[in-house]
Formats: sequence, C-alpha cells, structure tokens
Amino acid sequence: MTLGRVLLTQAQIHARVRQLGKSLTRHYRGKEPIFLGVMNGALFFLADLVRAVDLDDVEISCIRLASYSGTKSTGKLIGLDALDVSFKGRPVLIVDDILDTGRTLAGLVARLKKLGAADVKICVLLEKRGKLEVPVRADWVGFKIPDHFVVGYGLDYDGRYRGLRQVRTLTNEIKAK
Repeated sequence: MTLGRVLLTQAQIHARVRQLGKSLTRHYRGKEPIFLGVMNGALFFLADLVRAVDLDDVEISCIRLASYSGTKSTGKLIGLDALDVSFKGRPVLIVDDILDTGRTLAGLVARLKKLGAADVKICVLLEKRGKLEVPVRADWVGFKIPDHFVVGYGLDYDGRYRGLRQVRTLTNEIKAK
C-alpha cells in the first residue's frame, strides 16, 4: 500500500476543527460534558478539538476500541468493557476519527446509555459516504468523504501514517521510482 492523493490539507482540517469547536462551545455551555476520544485514531482530532472549545469544565477520557485489520473491518468490536469513568447522568460527546460502517459508534453509544449517560452525541472528523451498515448518525461532522481508505491526522494503516498532517488516500498502486 502506498500513499495516494491529499484529500484534506492541514489548513482545511484546522479551519474546520475551529468551526466545530465554536459549535460545541455553544451546545455544551453551562453543562459538564465528558469528551470521550476513541483511540488511537481520534488522538490528534480530540486534542485539537478540545483546544478549539471555549469551555472551562470539560472532562476528557479515552477508550481504545478496535474493529479493523489492515483495510477491512472485522465486524467485531473489541474494548467496550474498558470504560472506567462514571458516565451516569453526564452528557457525553464521543469524538472519533471516522464514521465508516457505524458498528463501532453504535456499539459505543449503546454501552454509554447502558452506563447511564444523560445524553450521548457524536463528533467525527470524517464520514464516508455510502458505507453505513448500522443506523447511527454523527451530530457533528468535519468532512464527508468518498469511500476511500484514508490515513493521516490520526488515521492509520496497521499503525502507520498517523502522524501525517493531512488526510490522504491509500492505494494499491505501485509508484515508479
């Protein structure tokens, strides 16, 4: 697998994160939300988003979930039992890198509701068009993208490419040297 074209530049990402931050500030003003980052993919997005939000009382927590092997979803969600924060009666914002099939986010929303969260909302950096297999909707979406496997800004391919400052496609094409 090799890097393909740039879908989103660093400037585009940062501008959109600032807009999302303003919207989240308006929505959560006067509340005490928990921002729950889905690791490892949401690492950079969560950090930038929290800095873009103008709220004094945001609790940050993370959960590591896995459902992919290489470029394919396994259909199995691993890690839901690792939640160790009290969500009872609290508004929760799930922050994730990408809404793809919807399985991960649907499973996490159900688990948070079972744990007594007062309200569960979702904010994703990316939403793939036409990939949803489970009925789940993000309340805030950074960008809607075509159905390409993408890397960068936290998104990876088997642990690689997370540190790219832009979002790029990943391709099977072999580049000539």
